[in-house]
Amino acid sequence: MTMTGSPQTALVLGGTGRTGSLVARQLAERGLGARTAARHGADVRFDWDDPTTHPGALDGVDRLYLVTPVLRVSYADQVAAFLDLAEAAGVRHVTYLSTYRGDQAPPEIDIRAVEADLASRRAITHSVLRPAWLMQNFSDAHLPVVDGVITVPTGGGAEAFVDAADIAAVAVETLLAPEAHADARYAPTGPQALTVAEVADTIAAVTGRPVRQHDIDPDAWIGGAVAAGLVPADYAVMLRWLTAGIISGNGATPNNDIEKVTGRPPATFHDFARRSVHAWTSPAVG
Repeated sequence: MTMTGSPQTALVLGGTGRTGSLVARQLAERGLGARTAARHGADVRFDWDDPTTHPGALDGVDRLYLVTPVLRVSYADQVAAFLDLAEAAGVRHVTYLSTYRGDQAPPEIDIRAVEADLASRRAITHSVLRPAWLMQNFSDAHLPVVDGVITVPTGGGAEAFVDAADIAAVAVETLLAPEAHADARYAPTGPQALTVAEVADTIAAVTGRPVRQHDIDPDAWIGGAVAAGLVPADYAVMLRWLTAGIISGNGATPNNDIEKVTGRPPATFHDFARRSVHAWTSPAVG
């Protein structure tokens, strides 16, 4: 399938987010039109819960970086309706940001349903990205260092944490050359499987400040997140699934998908930590 005869423009959902903002910037640098979409601060306003924002976002678009609603587990129907609209508007390729082992997600989480929906559509090609946990989790509000402690249940298990920039680089290649990546399943990972204790040691080394992990009981951690209003109650199933993978020893393991697609190796956590040192040393950080 070739994509000619129409303007080549990618709609980047989550366009102000951790991967979407990088995808849009890298696409523009490579000469492809990129339109960011988000509720605030993007090129176009896009709200999953306001379908009136969808048609305008898709105007003149032929490819899509699909980021599903955040902090939710039920969204397949909304996504299907949007993909119907996208197809009708002329979108011919979708790159979907899924989750590591997304094909094995519990049935009450709609990750697998979206993957299956894309696979069933004959009028469009698609690529699925199933990345490991992001390194950025430790430099933003997901798994912050608070008073020198990273609190997350892992049972001492390891994960091949991946840099959001490397996920974005893979996404960009699929959006630039959809034919070459049709039906592809990529699982972007970092080059090393690390425990969170090792992550803490690395952050301590680059900041010169003591950092350690509190390997908390999973139920206490999830219950605390729900009670504090950080996540909706039904999102607990997602947190339980994500942490159980690491605790059981089935966390992400390094592979060569990033180098295979982009031609360069993924960033190490030490690379990321040195680049992000300000996140842990600014006055606002506890």
